[in-house]
Amino acid sequence: MPAAQIAFTTPASATPWQRWVVLSPVGRIVFFVALYLVLLKMASVVIGASGALDAGTSLLTRALAYAAIRLIPSILAYTVLVKAVERRSMDELDPRDIPRLGTIGLVGGALLMSIVVLVLWLGGIYHVSGTDAAVNWLPAVLTTGLAAAIDEEICTRGVIFRITEEGLGTWSALVISAVLFGAAHIFNPGASMWSSLAIAIEAGVLLALLYHVTRSLWPCIGLHAAWNVMQGTVFGIPVSGTEAHGWLVSSRTGPDWLSGGVFGAEASVVALIVCSACSALLLIVAIRRGTIVPPAWRRAAIHTA
Repeated sequence: MPAAQIAFTTPASATPWQRWVVLSPVGRIVFFVALYLVLLKMASVVIGASGALDAGTSLLTRALAYAAIRLIPSILAYTVLVKAVERRSMDELDPRDIPRLGTIGLVGGALLMSIVVLVLWLGGIYHVSGTDAAVNWLPAVLTTGLAAAIDEEICTRGVIFRITEEGLGTWSALVISAVLFGAAHIFNPGASMWSSLAIAIEAGVLLALLYHVTRSLWPCIGLHAAWNVMQGTVFGIPVSGTEAHGWLVSSRTGPDWLSGGVFGAEASVVALIVCSACSALLLIVAIRRGTIVPPAWRRAAIHTA
């Protein structure tokens, strides 16, 4: 197992209190969540008081405000976690990786959603009645695209998966982060146990494995953003239950398990199969490279043997 798979290792000089409370996986996750919630409340109050979310403002202004409310807490909280608590370089968000890994993610996300929609169209499930060249695409790109992708990837893959993997190993981290990612979408409009399970498997597992293989959040952010933008802004399909007005004016028919219903294509068994196939390929890569991280106690036993 390459040492680079573990971003943070507790310093040998750490006191027992630091080792078991501050620097432990649970301690760091709790610290991030607490700081994130405090910053989220502060950002919501300050931006709300500015009037940027008032009904009279433009869609773009409100979109920028919503994006700021999502991005400020996650980026600041993660920066404090990495720089002040873990005291390391933030390699997983190295801007030098954006041109290559970020682009790979964007292309991959666009391709995956296009394949899903193509299958639905060939199966007579997805129907296009026209185009809307005047669709106001920028607000959706900012909110359901960039803001949602950066916020959710930092929280789920950067914190939950990465830190859980350090403590419990890759297999447990995959399950835990995927379940939490699916559960986080249970309160979305039109959500059901099936839609949350589908998102947990197709996106939660896929994005975690993508991070595991690349050790960068940029391909995860790119894939997540492109998936959402293509689904909503291009194909006109609801994104995780959020109504979308896309360039293509579309509708879907058929049973919900196949069409995705009001939740969107993410709740379609087609998306589940397509994304699961990609996850399987990434898992094969990880196994062949020997990068699967064992639990901390097994690593310690191997080290002392």
